[in-house]
Amino acid sequence: MLLAFKIKHTYNFSAELSKARQIAKIAINTRTDSSKDVRHIGLPSTIANQILRKYGGNCKAKKISSIKLIVPGQSINVNKEERIIKIPSLNASFMYYFKNDFEKINQVEADDRFFYVSASFKEEPLFEPKGWLGMDLNTSGHSIVMANPVTGKVLKFGKNFSHIRMKYLNIRKNIQKSGKFSLLKKIRGREPRIIRDLNHKISRKIVDYAKSAQFGIRFENLKGITERGRRQRRQRHILHAWPFYQLQKMVEYKAKLKGVPIEFVPAFHTSATCSRCGAEGKREQKKFSCLLCGHVDNADANAAFNIAKGQTGMYQLRADRDARKGNTGIPKEAIVRMPPTSKFQCAGS
Repeated sequence: MLLAFKIKHTYNFSAELSKARQIAKIAINTRTDSSKDVRHIGLPSTIANQILRKYGGNCKAKKISSIKLIVPGQSINVNKEERIIKIPSLNASFMYYFKNDFEKINQVEADDRFFYVSASFKEEPLFEPKGWLGMDLNTSGHSIVMANPVTGKVLKFGKNFSHIRMKYLNIRKNIQKSGKFSLLKKIRGREPRIIRDLNHKISRKIVDYAKSAQFGIRFENLKGITERGRRQRRQRHILHAWPFYQLQKMVEYKAKLKGVPIEFVPAFHTSATCSRCGAEGKREQKKFSCLLCGHVDNADANAAFNIAKGQTGMYQLRADRDARKGNTGIPKEAIVRMPPTSKFQCAGS
């Protein structure tokens, strides 16, 4: 599995980035793949070649909004004992703090503020789950409620998500009213960083619990939820600021690394169906009551139990399903590759 990490640096790459932009413009205009055509610019050939491939080989590339220095893995030196990555072509080195069990560093990209490190990690084989954990995602109250239908245990995470969203929404409103727009730039990334950090911690706890219990993880399929129906203005903001997709993605890649299977089940009526008897019930805010068997429960916990009991394999990740069946992902037929040419060819060129 490929994972990317962002590491802040203090180097001044303004000259190198300017040269990289010149090379990118030449690549777009001429579709050249030869470093000889840009040798006069003075950027190291290992970096220049990567920029030529990225922009010259992309027929849709018409302009350059941002540019990064791309260094391939073979031009990078890694010292795992000291946790240092060295880039001789940029005369730069930096320490990394992510897990040290990566197989290799594929490439490093650099801009004026950050290094972007792409590393390969080995995935554990998927285990056959003893059962499934249901994950109910919410825009109010706890952001995620996890239920184990075997033990009846319910765990709740992210109670302060909605508070954080509304806090920074009100801060932005007050700043705009006062006309101090320069302050908006200072706090622009603060809320996303806090939410991202919380999502990382929550996803780690969920995957660790699933791994130790040998349980799979089931989410409700929320694709297209932001486009469904009309909502009040306050509700629209909460819904569009809801980081459920980010949390799901974090759980997915952490689960793959530890061999935990993941499935997605339909979200229809998970909150309005009794998890005991399956009959339709009544929900009032966070309270659920069954009209048939009389079962009363927290509405989010009831929904999480329903998700855990969903139909196996309906929305299972294809990669997980293939891995459990022993499919290695090798193509059935060989791919015919054309011999390299000195110029990239685009349709209509």
